[in-house]
Amino acid sequence: MKSSAEDLPTGFVGRSTRIVQIREQIERVGFGRTPVLFQGESGTGKEVAARSLYNAAPRGQFVPIDCGSLVGPLMESELFGHTRNAFTGAGEAKKGLIELASGGTAFFDEIGDLPIELQVKLLRVLQEKEFRPVGSLQRIRADVRIVAATHRNLEREVAAGRFREDLFHRLNVIRITLPPLRERKEDIPLLIERFLAAAETRYILTNEALEAMMAYDWPGNIRELKNCLDRMMALNSGPLLHFVDLPTSVVYHNRTSKNTEVAAFAGGGQRSGKPQQAGEIVPLQELERLAIAQALRYTNGDRTVAAQLLGIGRTTLYRKLKDYRISEQDCA
Repeated sequence: MKSSAEDLPTGFVGRSTRIVQIREQIERVGFGRTPVLFQGESGTGKEVAARSLYNAAPRGQFVPIDCGSLVGPLMESELFGHTRNAFTGAGEAKKGLIELASGGTAFFDEIGDLPIELQVKLLRVLQEKEFRPVGSLQRIRADVRIVAATHRNLEREVAAGRFREDLFHRLNVIRITLPPLRERKEDIPLLIERFLAAAETRYILTNEALEAMMAYDWPGNIRELKNCLDRMMALNSGPLLHFVDLPTSVVYHNRTSKNTEVAAFAGGGQRSGKPQQAGEIVPLQELERLAIAQALRYTNGDRTVAAQLLGIGRTTLYRKLKDYRISEQDCA
């Protein structure tokens, strides 16, 4: 896949001002061994940013650790390893994830989910640069860079007693906050280009589909955007991906916003939200006629897409065009 100036050398895609700043910050701190904390909503690309930090100056291995999965009696063993016969079923000694990351980077994904008993042990790794496997009396040096990510507000977690304050301060040396996709919509076309380019078959978005995707707020952020495109490509042999191929959530958002525009148009452009006077009420049939004309104008006369926007069948749309005597001039 061809690279561009927007995603070199870190791999963190975007040309918006905030993303450019983050990429530059990642490049600056990538050569050090100082802990870094990535904060942001789910799906904003925290692991991608962490890997970009590692790739800025690769050293050793990059070992991802899913803190949400560290539950049960074996969680300490998963992190720090164990000796032979350390507990029932431990027939052989095993290295933990921290030791596997020795000389490299251990990425604690969703650090806010790390159980409190493991937070104490991770704090020792940060402070003393050493750890002790389960069942061992010998301590092992931990030459590892700790990088963490969370969607939680760790200050609030500390105040609530769910996260250790001393560990928070050890992790919060360099904090990089990733913005949600709704705050950097100018990056959406570049992200779409990247995801479509990764597909084996060449796909192209229609303008209507792209406009709808640009208008949507993407509460699931980049992950939701990628899933949307994967779904569209799975259901469409291509090469064009149309508005009607979009998931229901995006279509509904687009349709709702268009209906708001139609209502404002019918009310003389008023958007104050105040009740209109009795003499200003528009008959229901006239509102429907205006909605149909507005939809056809928006779709440049494409009746199939207009029917989808309006939530009616194409046959129903043709009948209403005839009933309301809507001409092409009305939709121009």
